[in-house]
Amino acid sequence: MTLEDLGWNDRFAAEFAKHAAKGWAPARLIRDNKIAYGAILADGEEVEVSLGGSVYHAAETDAALPSVGDWVAIEMGADENEYDAVIRARLGRHTCLSRKAPGKGTEEQVIAVNIDVVCVVTDAGQDFNERRMERYFEVMQRSGARSVALINKSDLYSPEANEKAANTLRMLSPEVDIFVTSAVESTGVDVIRHYLKPGVTVALIGSSGVGKSSLINQLIGQEWLWTGDVNAVTGKGTHTTTARELLCLRSGGMLIDNPGIREVHMWTDANSLKASFADFDAIAEQCKFHDCKHGSDNGCAVQAAIEDGTLSKERFINYLKLDFELERLSQRKKKHEVTLGRRNRRELKSKGDRYGE
Repeated sequence: MTLEDLGWNDRFAAEFAKHAAKGWAPARLIRDNKIAYGAILADGEEVEVSLGGSVYHAAETDAALPSVGDWVAIEMGADENEYDAVIRARLGRHTCLSRKAPGKGTEEQVIAVNIDVVCVVTDAGQDFNERRMERYFEVMQRSGARSVALINKSDLYSPEANEKAANTLRMLSPEVDIFVTSAVESTGVDVIRHYLKPGVTVALIGSSGVGKSSLINQLIGQEWLWTGDVNAVTGKGTHTTTARELLCLRSGGMLIDNPGIREVHMWTDANSLKASFADFDAIAEQCKFHDCKHGSDNGCAVQAAIEDGTLSKERFINYLKLDFELERLSQRKKKHEVTLGRRNRRELKSKGDRYGE
């Protein structure tokens, strides 16, 4: 195994040069154990590493801390004991898939980094939700990675239902590759193998029980990840993956499996959102008034398009919800920044008063 097999490239090499001069070694994080990390070195050796204090304190947010998939600079102990390995620096990320952390805060939650392809897995049954998939597509396409959607568990549903779900997603975003798969029957799994090449990292995301772990088991050719039985009532599998992990395949390529995602909170910006709904803007330009609110205004081209079926009313409502959600997130971030600014000024004043005595 070489660094290139793990996704190393000239960009990482150039950034790492200053760390190499200190005698540090490059490694890629494959596991996050909360207390320590699992990392893989250039020769394929796995080591347990801890986070250096300077890296922790330099991170302004949790999202800036090392995550599975990150390239890091490791300082090995003098006796080369694997438990003496320490992360001294994190390299820049070429892609980052993230969402807003659940709750009322404004923090970013990193899902996967340095990925080349991100696959969202759903099915044609109870898990399928057009509006939620729209949210997935938004955060996936903003990540910088190639976006793929898999309609899995096709063996449980009719061909018509599977194709209807696939066509619905194709209408949502022509830029996303859509495939129908079945881990049980091994149909369509070769589609994922097509993306898996040496140095390429593929991340799988989606709700719990949609078959992500089963697909990975098919890809690696063995029961690497424990998979649960399917619930006869809901058609969902039991919980299988509890932590993110990067798996290196002998045939080439890497997979990142993720725990099930219950909520897809937006972490994007207004420009990215508008780019995903560019068809709305094209129609809105035809409105009679430039400040049209797209409600009951006279001459509203958007409302006219909804009435004649050119635009989906449900999709337009979802756009308004996403736009409102981003506006609230922006306001919370500004409020948070103001609060931090006041706190920092109070701390500086307190220090000044203390040292001035």
